[in-house]
Amino acid sequence: MPVLVMKFGGTSVANLDRIRRAAKRVGVEVAKGYDVIVIVSAMSGKTNEMVGWVNETSPMFDAREYDAVVSSGENVTAGLMALTLQEMDIPARSWQGWQVPLKTTSAHSQARIEEIPPENINAKFGEGMRVAVVAGFQGVSPEGRITTLGRGGSDTTAVAFAAAFEAERCDIYTDVDGVYTTDPRICDKARKLDKIAFEEMLELASLGAKVLQTRSVELAMRYKVKLRVLSSFEEQSDEAGTLVCDEEEIMESNVVAGVAYSRDEAKMTLMSVADRPGIAAIIFNALSDGGVNVDMIVQNISEDGRTDMTFSCPTDQVGRAEKALLGIKEQGGLNYAELVADCDVAKVSVVGIGMRSQSGVAAKMFKVLSDEGINIKVITTSEIKISVLVDRKYMELAVQALHDAFELDKVA
Repeated sequence: MPVLVMKFGGTSVANLDRIRRAAKRVGVEVAKGYDVIVIVSAMSGKTNEMVGWVNETSPMFDAREYDAVVSSGENVTAGLMALTLQEMDIPARSWQGWQVPLKTTSAHSQARIEEIPPENINAKFGEGMRVAVVAGFQGVSPEGRITTLGRGGSDTTAVAFAAAFEAERCDIYTDVDGVYTTDPRICDKARKLDKIAFEEMLELASLGAKVLQTRSVELAMRYKVKLRVLSSFEEQSDEAGTLVCDEEEIMESNVVAGVAYSRDEAKMTLMSVADRPGIAAIIFNALSDGGVNVDMIVQNISEDGRTDMTFSCPTDQVGRAEKALLGIKEQGGLNYAELVADCDVAKVSVVGIGMRSQSGVAAKMFKVLSDEGINIKVITTSEIKISVLVDRKYMELAVQALHDAFELDKVA
């Protein structure tokens, strides 16, 4: 029988009533003839509560025990979902990561999936089980210890299962009803997309669109797993949500698929550093060692052998960046006049695979921002995206103006 993977996030299984609603959706797919693998998250708020308990008990905790505690939330939900399905006369059972087994690396609290042998679950499907309810976010290390997969682990689990079982599709149920051209809370003209290419989704996810985690999109793209993002609170239909699929499956799309933004950006400029080979390596090695996640980088034209180097990073890492760069200055590894931090900026980006074949997107974007009186501080581009840093107070205006200019409220 064809296999379907269904993943329910924390809000979709937040209480017994919601678990029943989710189980009804599973029942509909079983009635269509699918063998269903359900991946569940912990009830919303439970994982954070357990992380709090661990931190309170042992601030410098043993990561193996952290995983043992934190993974338990999913076990509860998986058991309750299996019981709910049994009450509906659907043959179901729960599976913990080690029972599947979902084999991972030994990097506790941020393990990576290595292999999911399908034999155990397939054997049970052969015996008449119709639904395997798998606890998401967890696996087992080569040493036989429970591991967890870090942020977005349940989405990643779902895509990995879809790849391992060659599922027809992987449905990710969440509290939003699909992927929008931009955040509907900022722009009331935002439109839900029926389809979006993997690459576009990857860019939007990495640029701050919270619908899917980048890890799960990367995995889906690599194994060509069709992803569908939909709401567990809307009416069920085959057209619901947004399909994330291969570029070839999308006939014609707008040049720009979406506008993304990130509020928590800071712009940092090193004034007057020497303009010679190796300086950039010194700067960015120091930042990397200090745990600073650098995004955009711009270097000015040099004057008298000195230049300015500007980069952006998350606002909560400004202190780390200052400490790291001051450290190498004091050691004599780098000489600069001063480090200027501007924490009142935001990043606004336009994304679309249509940019590969159509010119003029950047020119149009800059013209729109200039017409609104918005000054651009830093620009970076890739093949399918253009990102700019602007003053944070203009962020919402920039998003709305770009959404209008590229007519994202209209279907291609």
